[in-house]
Amino acid sequence: MSAIVNATDVNFESEVLASTGTVLVDFSAGWCAPCKKLEPIVHEIAAAYGDRLKVVKVDVDHSPGTAVRFGVLSVPTLMIFREGQVKDQYVGVLSKKALADRVDKVL
Repeated sequence: MSAIVNATDVNFESEVLASTGTVLVDFSAGWCAPCKKLEPIVHEIAAAYGDRLKVVKVDVDHSPGTAVRFGVLSVPTLMIFREGQVKDQYVGVLSKKALADRVDKVL
């Protein structure tokens, strides 16, 4: 099972942009009810994909610079990076199947 990594303004570059594989980034906030609804789905995706997908969580309240840099205006926002580039993004809650389909397109 792949662990979810917490990224901040300080380590986002090394955790996401410098990664050579595919990275799913969950931009969220502790006060966000839809984020809490999405959280178990993100954990299931992390477990299902294991080492094929790195999953990173960014709390926008604690890392506002990263949120601004990538134009995150609403949470939850999911972005899928490959080789340091945004390949897909989605704002809101989606099903495990819908998220898996989006990840599969980038893998």
